[in-house]
Amino acid sequence: MNTTDVEVEDVPRREKLWLETPLIRSPHLSSRLGSNVFLKLEMLQPSQSFKYRGMSLFAQDALRTHGPDVHLVIASSGNAGIAAACIANILGVQCTVFLPHGVNQSTIDWLRREGAEVVVAGHYYLQALESAKKAAQSDPNAVMVPSYDHPKLWEGHASMIHEIQRQLPAGVKPDAICCSVGGGGLLGGVIEGCDAVGWDDVPIIAVETHGSNCFYQSLALNDGPFVGDAASRPLSAGTRAEHSAEHDVTVAFLSKLTSKASSLGASSPSPTIVKKALNRRGGVRSVCVPDELAMQSAVRFAEDHKTLVELACAAALAPASKPSIFSKVVPESKRSLKPTNVVFILCGGFKVSIGDLDEYRRVLAEELEANGLWDIAYNGDTFTAPIVE
Repeated sequence: MNTTDVEVEDVPRREKLWLETPLIRSPHLSSRLGSNVFLKLEMLQPSQSFKYRGMSLFAQDALRTHGPDVHLVIASSGNAGIAAACIANILGVQCTVFLPHGVNQSTIDWLRREGAEVVVAGHYYLQALESAKKAAQSDPNAVMVPSYDHPKLWEGHASMIHEIQRQLPAGVKPDAICCSVGGGGLLGGVIEGCDAVGWDDVPIIAVETHGSNCFYQSLALNDGPFVGDAASRPLSAGTRAEHSAEHDVTVAFLSKLTSKASSLGASSPSPTIVKKALNRRGGVRSVCVPDELAMQSAVRFAEDHKTLVELACAAALAPASKPSIFSKVVPESKRSLKPTNVVFILCGGFKVSIGDLDEYRRVLAEELEANGLWDIAYNGDTFTAPIVE
């Protein structure tokens, strides 16, 4: 069903627009790891990513506050813009999406099918964001839509944790929850959702890729779970540190993003979420993996589950793809002799094709010839994982 087929008059009064996505136990990953591995399938949202949850809540609030003439303006490299455009189409409001150069045509085509105006501005996301802000300032009906740093987004994303609590087998509480992290929007929702359902003691494993790891580097700038003192950790090349007085936390700003997992491509994370992660009772375990491991995870997932996921989503599967990583970052079950129960949130995303999988296989074949091990960063420490395991 096309979004235009929905009766828009009653949509603003609906409690929610997002779908309750399935939580499935993966027999493939469970067998490989000797654990119960559950997958939350957020790629089944109407915009094909978790961003639809928080974005719909934000847009509905904007519509109630500003009325039917509200104009949603957003800067995005893809998935957030698609979510905003889909929701604006359902709500019957104007939407303009600012994109940096290089976004693929299929993304632009989808945005236009949803009725959004597309403006290509700048070579990087931050340049597109500046253009979007200027446009919003010149339009009295415009509301600037955040991609990841806003309480309404986290509130919407938190709904998936409420669903997971209902969907897990009776009496099962996860020993860990694993998700990808970029700017912190998804992680913020997971943290808030866990707080709401009484899972604040459940460890969260946040995975990102080398070359797009602003969250990992931000945790490294603060005293917390990382090895050693913050003052003794060197600042990575091309990174500057900035202290947020409001949250009393230091945040990393990356001058360049080199990872191919472009949906994780935030230059800096939300200071609020960094602070929440540092203060969380169950902690946040921060993991950085190479792009090639994310590629391998995407290929294996497609082979096992007959489903495509983009690199940013596949990064979260890295601990499930390698028993050596899983045993390092996932806590043992608190229940003696019982298998570990771990939830992996598959955040979804539009940036993947069958052709991409062929390219991943080619890269992996070259990587196997050149190297035998991959470097994994974990809470300020490093270890290696074999390419073939």
